[in-house]
Amino acid sequence: MAKVTNAFDTYSAQADREALSNVIYNISPQQTPFMSSIGKNNVKNVVFDWQTESLPTASGAGQLEGFELSRSAATATTRVSNVCQISSRDATVSGSQESSDPAGKRSEMAHQLSIMSKALKRDMEVALCQKGAKTTGNASTARVTGGFESWMTSNVSRGSGGSGSGGGAAPTDGTQRALTETLLKGVLQSCFSNGGEPSMAICGPVNKQVISGFTGRSQARQFVDANTVEASVSIYSSDFGDLKIVPSNLSRERSLLLVDPEYAKVSYLRDFNVQDIAKIGDADTKMIVAEYGLEMSNEAAHGIVADLNAS
Repeated sequence: MAKVTNAFDTYSAQADREALSNVIYNISPQQTPFMSSIGKNNVKNVVFDWQTESLPTASGAGQLEGFELSRSAATATTRVSNVCQISSRDATVSGSQESSDPAGKRSEMAHQLSIMSKALKRDMEVALCQKGAKTTGNASTARVTGGFESWMTSNVSRGSGGSGSGGGAAPTDGTQRALTETLLKGVLQSCFSNGGEPSMAICGPVNKQVISGFTGRSQARQFVDANTVEASVSIYSSDFGDLKIVPSNLSRERSLLLVDPEYAKVSYLRDFNVQDIAKIGDADTKMIVAEYGLEMSNEAAHGIVADLNAS
């Protein structure tokens, strides 16, 4: 069909207003399941301590009638420590931009701080749940808090060559292997034997799908109705309790973390704080900073199936 003669069109127009949406779309992963599930407390030093203890071994032996008491040795506590690390994000906005009227925002600085606060939370999640080694630091080396994986020694399953000494030392990764229900059951049994009761399993998206295919279900795919197929597992009911299966983009795909939120805390020396940075020209800079560490209240309450395939 031919165009109407001399019809003025958008190709020739120079003054049409732009059609810019007033909504900003952001799909970057923002969930921090580990940090959001565990407890929180405050500490007074960059190096902070806590204590653990264990009951004496259970015994079913009886005593003689009229027995003479044999005094038992006292049970001492174990003192454990970790380090607070500093994480920060910042935003700088020119005076002209802050005075402008950007679409979808009341204030460019407020919007940038909102982005940076979410980014800082993601940074903290990575530091807390991965394998960073406890580092006390010095004038030229930043402090690092020992992450979840660096504490695990009691209830672990590792691939060939994998090892870990705990105490905040980074583990050595082993040969990767497929996640199986047998591996998970083995670590859950170890947790139970050591008194642990993990209620949450944090895994990457690849191994979340592996868990959804475990044959412990009556069938891998279940029809809910004519139009819906349920093909996922959100709760794994084991012989030792229920596990909530939580996918995460910020934990390591190669590690399945079995967590009891009651026995881990984020310890803050400085909670989230916004600071104004000195001006050096026609722009404003603000920084969000937090100083924190992981208190692994008792590592035997948790478990890990490590060295899993990541694809």
